[in-house]
Amino acid sequence: MPETHELSAPAPAAGPTVLALPGEIDLLTVPALSARLDALTARPRPDLVLDLRPTEFIDCAGLGVLCRARNRVLARRGWLRLVTDSARFLRMLRVTGLGGVFEVQPRLPDLPAGTYSRC
Repeated sequence: MPETHELSAPAPAAGPTVLALPGEIDLLTVPALSARLDALTARPRPDLVLDLRPTEFIDCAGLGVLCRARNRVLARRGWLRLVTDSARFLRMLRVTGLGGVFEVQPRLPDLPAGTYSRC
């Protein structure tokens, strides 16, 4: 059964919007996630942290939505970070040629209280 990604209110402008992505990011869940990420990356200079630590599976459609979010953030002169400590995900990025494309961190940056949203 596919996971449904829901988004709570974005973080205050003082810090990044942090979005945890639990479950699966695949062909079935990408349309809803893409719409959420489009909304988060619509404003100028978006500051977005995607927490992939609770992500159990990601396929090529999931990589595509991450690339789209990255492109939208860069076009608006923003900042996108992926948070993961998964050797499997990092290997997938390298194998697909995306190893140096994303800023990947093993843990969340220091954040003001109340800025963490689960999808």
